[in-house]
Amino acid sequence: QVQLVESGGGLVQAGGSLRLSCAASGRTSSNYNMGWFRQAPGKEREFVAAITWSGGNTAYADSVKGRFTISRDNAKNTLYLQMNNLKPEDTAVYYCAAGRTIIIASLRPDYWGQGTQVTVSS
Repeated sequence: QVQLVESGGGLVQAGGSLRLSCAASGRTSSNYNMGWFRQAPGKEREFVAAITWSGGNTAYADSVKGRFTISRDNAKNTLYLQMNNLKPEDTAVYYCAAGRTIIIASLRPDYWGQGTQVTVSS
């Protein structure tokens, strides 16, 4: 069992930055590939970024490439999402997730966090 708790969301103006964190707990949490998903009001949940268990490979949605950076610190059991040059269309609830899918761009999570709200004002 893996527990995930997100933090770092908030309200920011367009062009600003935020860093999301996800604290993972559980005996084998560092062995999972991990990712971030988001869900805007009235829309389906969508993939944002993912990273392999070792941190050696990453994948991003086209909409965030060049603006968002995913990273992890296995010693701290923490996943991060650095979000720069934020746009109003980035407004959503952001979810941390963990799974064993090999192709991380198609990550199918086994575990989800509760989500953290990110609001970008224009």
